[in-house]
Amino acid sequence: MNRRDLVTTIAEQAGVDRKVADSVMTSFVEVVTQSVAKGEPVAISGFAKFARVERAARMGRNPQTGEPLKIAASRRVRITPLKAFKDAVLSSKRAKR
Repeated sequence: MNRRDLVTTIAEQAGVDRKVADSVMTSFVEVVTQSVAKGEPVAISGFAKFARVERAARMGRNPQTGEPLKIAASRRVRITPLKAFKDAVLSSKRAKR
């Protein structure tokens, strides 16, 4: 499912115009992105938690030479599916290939 399909489905289920559904979805993405960029986690009950994670500097090894090297500190984004979402996805029947 791509963005267009998602907006169309949301519009149909909510009984609103596609433009309204697209506007709401755009606003949702902007708010979540801005909040996580500030370092504030966003948790949507029953769906997912979005958070910025700080990774400390550490020592690693070059796998080819075995030589130690310093890995710089960095930031990452973590999206964690919550229990209700995982349960719904994992309990559904597998699609036949």
